[in-house]
Amino acid sequence: MKGSRRDFFKGAGGVALASQARAAAADRIDCQSHLFSEDFLKLLERRTTSPYVVREGGERYVIVNEWKRKIPAKFTDVNAKLADMDGAGIRMAALSINDPGPELFGKDSPAMAVMLNDFIADTVRRHPGRFFGLGTLPFDSVDSMLKELDRCVHSLGMKGILLYSNLNGHFADEEGTPARQLFGAAEKLGIPLLLHPARPVTYENVKSYEMAAGIGLMFDTTIALCRLILSGVLEQHPNLKLVCPHVGGALPYLIGRVDHQTMVLKRGAQNIRKAPSQYLKNVWLDTVTPIGLAIQYAWEFAGPEKLLYSSDHPWVDPNLIIQQVESQKLPASDLAKLYSGNARSLFNL
Repeated sequence: MKGSRRDFFKGAGGVALASQARAAAADRIDCQSHLFSEDFLKLLERRTTSPYVVREGGERYVIVNEWKRKIPAKFTDVNAKLADMDGAGIRMAALSINDPGPELFGKDSPAMAVMLNDFIADTVRRHPGRFFGLGTLPFDSVDSMLKELDRCVHSLGMKGILLYSNLNGHFADEEGTPARQLFGAAEKLGIPLLLHPARPVTYENVKSYEMAAGIGLMFDTTIALCRLILSGVLEQHPNLKLVCPHVGGALPYLIGRVDHQTMVLKRGAQNIRKAPSQYLKNVWLDTVTPIGLAIQYAWEFAGPEKLLYSSDHPWVDPNLIIQQVESQKLPASDLAKLYSGNARSLFNL
């Protein structure tokens, strides 16, 4: 009769696996972590049009159109972030701003990108070994976008680019938009793009019952990612390193239907040669979800080489995500990839 899992761990093989698991847990790299710039928030307080910041009852709120979110003081405190990282056993984190991004500032977007990227780069310089930076770009013109991309990579040492799911209401795959030129440039540089949700284009549909953050953001990345597949962006740029956080939004769960629509019913397949699921399996997914079953599904769908530990701190407690990862009892070798191995390879750490 087969022994129990507990019995196995008592044996030599179990000891080795337990040792591997402990080593993986001691070397966590958080691939999605945010910090607000105090100077940026003060600048937003001086604005009266979107995006801007208001103070109410001693709290600050950032407003993008009608979308209003509280920004606690902790969200600008790098020491608080480091303390939370230490408490969760996180060795290093990919540091980026949170929205609003530069693309919302019109002609001032290049200057905003420079300000925000300098803030991230300076934080990384002050805490070597704890952070690596993800830059953000202006999209007012191709020239300014590529100029800041070059500065991020070659002058500031950024390891990736945070690309919002929509850029002031436009999707990055749209023909004729500056963002469409980003994919070839990022592929050539070998630098990853993190597709991060912004104020959802479906905001009017999800503002009731405060659903904007609960499902609105997730469907924004779902739509954006599906568009990148169906537009042929991933076909044209097969070596593009693309990360979709929050275990891919809803797309991994809907991809079978998308495959059927495109491959069987021939709807929307004019720009692709393979089933959409084949492109999706080349996308890295992160583990930001409060339900472990989603991590299990991502592990089975994408494989252990395409999973990244991420927390979405400070919005989410890093330990919550660790608990969900650990709840799935993944093999120790796969945990090592998830917690740090895949990140080191992807971001060239």
